[in-house]
Amino acid sequence: MAGDQNVHGQSLLSVRNLTVTFTTDDGRFKAAEDICMDIGRGESVGLVGESGCGKSVTALGLTRLIPNPPGCIESGTVLFDGADIMSMDTAALRKIRGNAISMIFQEPLSALSPLHRIGRQLAEAVLLHRRISKKEAWRFAEDWLRKVGIPDAGERMHSYPYQLSGGMQQRVMIAMALMLEPALIIADEPTTALDVTTQAQIFDLTLRMKQNFTSLLLITHDMGVVWEMCERVIVMYASRIVETGSREAIFEHPAHPYTAGLLEAIPRLSRGRQRLKDIPGQVPSPFNYPKGCHFQARCPYAFERCRRETPPLFDCGGGQKSACFLMDKAKE
Repeated sequence: MAGDQNVHGQSLLSVRNLTVTFTTDDGRFKAAEDICMDIGRGESVGLVGESGCGKSVTALGLTRLIPNPPGCIESGTVLFDGADIMSMDTAALRKIRGNAISMIFQEPLSALSPLHRIGRQLAEAVLLHRRISKKEAWRFAEDWLRKVGIPDAGERMHSYPYQLSGGMQQRVMIAMALMLEPALIIADEPTTALDVTTQAQIFDLTLRMKQNFTSLLLITHDMGVVWEMCERVIVMYASRIVETGSREAIFEHPAHPYTAGLLEAIPRLSRGRQRLKDIPGQVPSPFNYPKGCHFQARCPYAFERCRRETPPLFDCGGGQKSACFLMDKAKE
């Protein structure tokens, strides 16, 4: 199973066979299929892949945030610190969300209330999970705005989300996610709208929290960030996990052609003025996934078996696994 190896011992998060479907006017499709992963205590895991591969849907499924309708968690188990998230009632889920598990959403305006000031939203998050006074919660929230690089934090506490730039909105979301020192942070492209200096500041904050055994699931397109922040990597393509392994194994010896393609597309100064390499074609529509391996139409190594059968995750050794029949062929 994908991700059943981690270097931190007991898993904090254990996911098995998670499948998320959506029903639309055009039909039904699987946005995440048979997802299996483990995240150890204090471990950083990168979830990578092109847009439309199911990364964000997988993250939302972990805390049952899939909108229903049109979405539905069709099957799977998610254990967090031994507790079954899929069988929890609403009250139990609320105690975990934003407290033990925090999410940094890709679009901050989708998570911030447009009707309430920033300070109220941050302070209420603290009061919901901590036994402190309103005054202490306000000061605590204001201090965290300073930590994530928001100037004039005291004044910004009185602002509405629409009065802030996209980068500032994202920093508010990051403050909200980090300030309660959760056991697990799920970060979906957390620094996309931020300048390089602020990105470095946020990553430094996150790394410091990891020293307190906070775990991280980082969803990103930036393989450079994965190298800096993550110990293990999970690669998704067209709703499925296609490769998983340690950071060093994935970057130095990618076993799946899709992973190799992602790494080849990284700009390198050593290439001079050479054109960037890309992966021909595009991610198929979820309504029209091909039979067998979903990557077959874009893969330069595809053969007949790839078009007939769905490849399982083959063991490549050292905890690395790849859903590619080339691994099986190499053993023949």
